Amino acid sequence: MERNKTIIRTSVIGIIANILLAGFKAFVGIISGSIAIVLDAVNNLSDALSSVITIIGTRLAGKEPDKKHPLGYGRIEYLSAAIISVIVLYAGITSLVESIKKIVNPITPSYQMASLIIVAVAIAVKILLGTYVKNVGVKVNSESLIASGEDAKLDSVISASTLTAAIIFIVSGVSLEAFLGAIISIVIIKAGLEMLRDNLSLILGERVDLELSSEIKKTIASFPEVQGAYDLLLHNYGPDRYIGSVHIEVPENITIYRLDQLQREIATEVYVKHGVTIEGISIYSQNSEGSQAGRLRNEIARNIIGKHENVKQIHGFYLDEVNGRVVFDMVVSFNEKDRQKLREEVISELKAMHPQYEYNINLDRDFSD
Repeated sequence: MERNKTIIRTSVIGIIANILLAGFKAFVGIISGSIAIVLDAVNNLSDALSSVITIIGTRLAGKEPDKKHPLGYGRIEYLSAAIISVIVLYAGITSLVESIKKIVNPITPSYQMASLIIVAVAIAVKILLGTYVKNVGVKVNSESLIASGEDAKLDSVISASTLTAAIIFIVSGVSLEAFLGAIISIVIIKAGLEMLRDNLSLILGERVDLELSSEIKKTIASFPEVQGAYDLLLHNYGPDRYIGSVHIEVPENITIYRLDQLQREIATEVYVKHGVTIEGISIYSQNSEGSQAGRLRNEIARNIIGKHENVKQIHGFYLDEVNGRVVFDMVVSFNEKDRQKLREEVISELKAMHPQYEYNINLDRDFSD
């Protein structure tokens, strides 16, 4: 797959660049006696490790589905990105500990112009490398590359603080290296925690992108027989693999033969246009507008949606005139604090309007709207 080749190629570039930078910085740090520069070199090695993890994660995520994991291994990419976040967090904590040690037991560094030039060049390289890796990550939708790019940019901030401390020391004789190191370490720890939070959220399962869900529903609703598409539920099994289900509303007089054709056509069209596999399509039968059920549905929809701001829509309406029963799904926003109370209020209002019916309201989550 071209996407995996791009991720691996970008990671290899990151490994080579970081190993070279680590060697240069370690040499400069040992000569100048700067613990900050030596720690900076260690950070470059951690970046190289991040790229190795990205490669391994991409390889594993690309494995074909098997009996134990029939939907593939795509989520390993999120796990590898979380591991990289932990590395960033560890680097920040280590840097903070060393900086505190230097504050308690200060050592006067000895900087040379050649050393500072090398550090300045390293900063430029890390900024360019981090930007490049992150941009590629965004382009191919790789959380691991995005995390590696962020890590590289954070390292450039560490290097910049080291260079700033060196210049201040040369000009004024005041050594701020340890204090600046502590401040930057806290920034890195914060960034590591945020990266870890975001990647754990992806592993847990996030709400699907609104633009994607809207486009898929638009595609489904483009078929003449489809009166509405609801309850679109997409499961993410990797950055480029979605599997889902949807409810569609169709006229009550549609034939079984046409319904079977329609489901196949919808699944094919959604996959071709959006790369999403629709495994299940459930059916709601929509009553005609002129029927008693159609008029009642429109009346209820106007009253409920107009009065309750957290009711987003109703669908799947069914009127059982023989048994005097009304059934429908009510989509409730996540902003609603007490869903059951809202349901009871709506039922009370409906009974006041049409007491001859019993009401069965199924509460739906606002998964994609």
